Amino acid sequence: MLPHFSLVMGALLSLAVSQLVAMETCQAMPGIPGMPGLPGKDGRDGEKGVKGEAGSKRLGGLGPQKGEKGEPGTTGFSGKRGQSGEPGNPGALGVDGPPGEPGEPGTLGVQQRAAFSMARGTNDYPDKNSVIRFTKVITNINNDYNTGTGRFRCRVPGTYFFVYHASLEERLCVLMKLDGKLLSSFCDLRRVRRQVTSGGLSVYLSRDQEVWLETKDYKGMRGNPSGFSIFSGFLLRPH
Repeated sequence: MLPHFSLVMGALLSLAVSQLVAMETCQAMPGIPGMPGLPGKDGRDGEKGVKGEAGSKRLGGLGPQKGEKGEPGTTGFSGKRGQSGEPGNPGALGVDGPPGEPGEPGTLGVQQRAAFSMARGTNDYPDKNSVIRFTKVITNINNDYNTGTGRFRCRVPGTYFFVYHASLEERLCVLMKLDGKLLSSFCDLRRVRRQVTSGGLSVYLSRDQEVWLETKDYKGMRGNPSGFSIFSGFLLRPH
């Protein structure tokens, strides 16, 4: 009997407790808001919309209108020069000018002349390996041959001919040079009482070039009236 009574009382108590809990639940305070959820994924692109109508036009229905004329701008930089045009037709001949004043007298005839012929003025032998100086003037146009240096200086460019005649009693070698460059060498190595030797050649000269004779090891050249030694040169053709 007692166990059955206990079961009944327990059931009644459970029912009462559940009723009380239900009443308390209906009258309870709201809870704390939960944390926001994670962002969702991008949605898919929608379909292309229909083309819209044209915007409203200016009053009057005349379409876009010109604005007011602006002020002139500043001048720009000069552009590059263009290509030259075609040459024009020759112009008409002008009127002849008045005659000019007479010029100075010409000297063409003097400028085209060049010649010299010089003799040795001493009977002594010239020095070894030195310029042979001819000091006695026979012909010397415009003093082109310098008696102080023993050299001929070209004043009129052209082709010249040079020649020498030497009176000698000993062996003699004569070198003909142009501005220090050897043109030719003439040697006579015979030993006799007295003899004459000579040599010559033609050469082209520019203005201010010089020609002269030199001795070498043998220098037996005389220069007395009984046997002159002479050096000559003259212009064959100017250029």
